[in-house]
This record gives sequence, C-alpha cells and structure tokens, in this order.
Amino acid sequence: MSVRRVVPNVRSEVAQESRDFYGLLGFEQVMDHGWIMTLASPSNPAAQISFTAGDKTAPLTPDMSVEVDDVDAAYAVMQEHGAEIVHPLQDEEWGVRRFFVRDPNGRVVNVLGHR
Repeated sequence: MSVRRVVPNVRSEVAQESRDFYGLLGFEQVMDHGWIMTLASPSNPAAQISFTAGDKTAPLTPDMSVEVDDVDAAYAVMQEHGAEIVHPLQDEEWGVRRFFVRDPNGRVVNVLGHR
C-alpha cells in the first residue's frame, strides 16, 4: 500500500471566500461537490486543500484525507491494529471507496481510494 496524496480538510462556511484567498497564492479550484470544494496548485497538482461545510454521508467531518492505492488493505491494517474506525468502509456515489479512522491525536482521517 502506498500514499498518493494527503489533503487537509478545513471546515468552512465561507468556501468561496477561501477559494478567492488561496487563489492569491496560486491555487485553482479542481473540484466542487457543493458540500466540499478542493483547490490545487497547477504546478504541483498533489498540493491540495479542501474546504467543507460537513460530510455528505458521514456523521463526522474529517480533518484530513489520505488517498492510498489500496483502501481495502489500509482498512484491514487499521482493523488489525485496533484503530478506531468512526465511519465504515463504503463506496460513495462520487467515485471513491473510503472509511474514517481516528488518529492518536483525536483527528479524523478520511482514508480513500478512487475507483
């Protein structure tokens, strides 16, 4: 299993203002699902930041997202080591398979893979 990217998820009620602000640093909008918007650097597309008003299908809003090449393997490893799964592994309608896990700092991590 390998990590493809890590994205901070900022809880925000002012996503458009955030887009404009981070645009001053060179970020461009690459995704907007209405409840989550992602900005990326055109020169380094893996450098991203997301703004969310809440999660569409989960009761918690994750603090960060970690995209891996094998989300099922990541899920199995977390379960094997007794990590607290706070949102079960599932396929989402927007094309990702994901689960949420709580890290030792109490942060909620969205672990995902694209289908």
